[in-house]
Amino acid sequence: MTKGQDFARRSLLALAADALIAPLSAKAQVAASRGDDKADIARAEAYLDSIRTLESRFLQIGPDGSVAEGAFYLSRPGKLRLDYDAPNPNLLVADGRFFVHIDRYLKTIAYLPIDSTPAGLLVRERIRLSDDVRVVGVERGPAVLRIAVVQAADPRAGRLVLAFSDRPFALASWSFVDSQGQTTRLTLIDPKFGGSIDPTKFTFVDPNRDAPTNNQMR
Repeated sequence: MTKGQDFARRSLLALAADALIAPLSAKAQVAASRGDDKADIARAEAYLDSIRTLESRFLQIGPDGSVAEGAFYLSRPGKLRLDYDAPNPNLLVADGRFFVHIDRYLKTIAYLPIDSTPAGLLVRERIRLSDDVRVVGVERGPAVLRIAVVQAADPRAGRLVLAFSDRPFALASWSFVDSQGQTTRLTLIDPKFGGSIDPTKFTFVDPNRDAPTNNQMR
């Protein structure tokens, strides 16, 4: 995996604010009843599946403590954009086929198959927390629900933790913990659900390819 692909993988799988960043403990997982787990998983699944568009500012914290901010856009199925504020040169776009990572400073472009990471879950036509995705932990805290999932085919590749606020129930943040235990964290700031998003946000033209994959690097 190239450096650009590794950055893209981490950034697209990132999590949460300080109150949400502690790893799911084995004790907390065991303490929750199976009935409550099933109900909360079903609730989260139905909620995620209901999201068609999402626009938000975000705050990302890397494994080394580095902080980045930017704008996040989601349009299901298939479309996602993480646009980092300067001086961070990175842009990530899911165009319906690939996650594309563009480093504006180095002028490099890397591609990941859209289903190659658990982040692909967020842009699917139908979101199901089952089948090729496996729930490995459910934790409840004051006004927060966290659900950890892995890819069923490769559970050691990393864990995606989705965090939901309560009253109202809403996606607040997510994180990715890799196989080495390193965590990239992202939290949404003032998210807006269900609005109209300019479709060109999700298009990208690779100047190094003969055929465009969509929109031009900006």
